[in-house]
Amino acid sequence: MNSDSDLQIAGDILEVPHLLQPPREHPATVAEFAGLARAVAADRSQWEHLVRYDATTRWYHRLRTGPGYEVWLLSWVPGQGSGRHDHGPSAGVWTVLAGTLTERTERGTHTWRAGTQRVFAPGHVHEVVNDALEPAVSLHVYYPGLTEMPMHAPQCSAAAPRYADDGAVTTA
Repeated sequence: MNSDSDLQIAGDILEVPHLLQPPREHPATVAEFAGLARAVAADRSQWEHLVRYDATTRWYHRLRTGPGYEVWLLSWVPGQGSGRHDHGPSAGVWTVLAGTLTERTERGTHTWRAGTQRVFAPGHVHEVVNDALEPAVSLHVYYPGLTEMPMHAPQCSAAAPRYADDGAVTTA
């Protein structure tokens, strides 16, 4: 009876180092970009001292660049939002580092808390807003690096709440 094992077929992996891929200095796959975002998020010393809150505009800071990618840190005071936009030819990963952010897409509205990570493809249209009462911080990795952020008209829905001039909420 012949019982071939993986070791007999392929040999000892430790004996064939030429078959192993060397670790990459920079990410190249979606999983590696997501891993980069998780690693930066986990190391608060890389970003916490840089966070600023600006009541007049969303604050942002480019943390890092590499071949074909950028890492950005953003802060959001309550009520601040991105406007409805896409990221041109860039795909990305974003992670909520602190607080809560709301993402609105054509598929619906989702609330993301600290620790949540989202991946998106080029052409993904969304709006991100801090609807909470506390500030929020997020980390964004774009690949290729962000070269454009086309804005889109606000999304209308008959069931979406609308605010009258006197501040009253209506659904009509």
